[in-house]
Amino acid sequence: MYHRLKTLFSPSAATAPNQACVTPQTANQQRLLEQVERCYQIAEQSLNQRFPRPEINFKLRGKSAGTAHLQLNKLRFNPVLLEENSDEFLRQVAPHEICHLLAHQLYGRVKPHGREWQALMVKLFSLTPHTTHSLNVESVAGKTFTYRCNCGPIPLTIRRHNKVQREQTQYRCRKCRQTLSFIGDTD
Repeated sequence: MYHRLKTLFSPSAATAPNQACVTPQTANQQRLLEQVERCYQIAEQSLNQRFPRPEINFKLRGKSAGTAHLQLNKLRFNPVLLEENSDEFLRQVAPHEICHLLAHQLYGRVKPHGREWQALMVKLFSLTPHTTHSLNVESVAGKTFTYRCNCGPIPLTIRRHNKVQREQTQYRCRKCRQTLSFIGDTD
């Protein structure tokens, strides 16, 4: 027990660099890592402050392009969406996620897409702040299941479908408020 605590609180552990140790697997991953560094250099120059570099990985799945883990100072990117939309990733996704980390480091606990984050997007990168991306996610969209109401067919994700099947919840149509009933797989 003492050894674990000593390791956690030793001076070398406290000053260890928080630099990404990921090896890029593609040219686009390398370009994204370089863009992250450029973004940090812009932030440091503009704000006259140094920031620890985040850990970066390319293990994000699903429809999300990227996520920022504030307390861990970590960025996760979706490798499939990166390969399909590399220019948009460099231009919009990397600065978007970096601004989440910077807002946390500068202001502490703030709304994820609040004024502080928006101000950083505009001030540092001259970007219009958007909370979601507009990338084509067809290739990463998971299996869906068709449900129906009076309005017509509605696809549900596998997670929501499983909750219905386990009788943990029921979903209602947003328009007609009718409980959705299962029709079959759509995939």
